[in-house]
Amino acid sequence: MAEDYQKILDDLRTGKLKEYDVEMDHFMEFQHVLMNYQYKKSIVGEAKRGGGAVYHFDDGSHSNN
Repeated sequence: MAEDYQKILDDLRTGKLKEYDVEMDHFMEFQHVLMNYQYKKSIVGEAKRGGGAVYHFDDGSHSNN
């Protein structure tokens, strides 16, 4: 069954999901949906060793200061 990446992105944005793990096999499909997502600049991904990435929502409320 195909993942509903739009819903997953919405769930990240609303806090229903803290993070979402994208395996290398599904990365390009996820990336295509992410690039067309209205809030794409707030979805942050971190590459995993061996491929894939883990994404989370960053509302900008955290600072490095």
